[in-house]
Amino acid sequence: MSRDLKRLPKIVIYLVLILICCICVIPIITVVSISLSSDLTIMKEGYGILPKDFTTEAYRYVFKDWVSIIRSYGVSLFVTVFGCAAGLILNALMAYVLSRHDYAYRKQLTLVLTIPMVLNGGLVPTYIWLTKYMHLKNTIWVMIVPMLVVPWFIILLRTFFSQIPYSLIEAATVDGAGEMTIFARIILPLSKPALATVGMFITLNYWNDWFLPLMYIDKRELYNLQYRLYIMMRDVQEMIKNSAMSGMGISVADIPTESMRMAMCVVAAGPMLMVFPFFQKYFVKGLTVGGVKG
Repeated sequence: MSRDLKRLPKIVIYLVLILICCICVIPIITVVSISLSSDLTIMKEGYGILPKDFTTEAYRYVFKDWVSIIRSYGVSLFVTVFGCAAGLILNALMAYVLSRHDYAYRKQLTLVLTIPMVLNGGLVPTYIWLTKYMHLKNTIWVMIVPMLVVPWFIILLRTFFSQIPYSLIEAATVDGAGEMTIFARIILPLSKPALATVGMFITLNYWNDWFLPLMYIDKRELYNLQYRLYIMMRDVQEMIKNSAMSGMGISVADIPTESMRMAMCVVAAGPMLMVFPFFQKYFVKGLTVGGVKG
């Protein structure tokens, strides 16, 4: 009986964890299920975990112009990979400088970084700066440059770098190592959890972005995946609205609007769901970045 009582807390913890897993996983399964169901069945019977009246009509409609979708995938992939790599390097370099207690202007630079977290220049000045002075409109770089440096990520990395014993840096300096050597061979290898966490956030920022293409991209060949799907859904809604006003009679039965929305979610989120397991090993450790200082 005593053994059963000792196991009771673990059983409760396992049950709670299973419940949390179900809460997280069931919505994903439901989205996939809806994307494989017909709209008429969804309207009659509602949502469900299992597909109702199984059909791939929504995916056929999404990939109707598959060449544009593949091109948008390529744009999103390039922007995400390049932006994540460049963003990690820039944010980590600045964070390393701020983590060094022997840097004379550490407090002043931290203040400069903190101000944009509370205040920003606004949409109009940003638009003028990126288009008139940097000439980035209708280039792929306009989807990368504005999010390269994020003050919050710098502060997170700085906090983690500050926890690395300074004696390691002193020992490397005595051995003749330069600052870049210390940064590349000591700081970065010891900071994999923090880099993985920030890298995951940067990746999600770039992959899910649709606002920058909306503001700065007019060339259809430069549309990223999120903006391409946004335009597709907008066109479908406009088609149904205009047909209703003109009496053409196009309805939800003709275009799978509800299942198509969920199919777009699967198409857009699928790559990130496959990437996350590779980050998970370090991501769990990195969740405590900034939680302990000493």
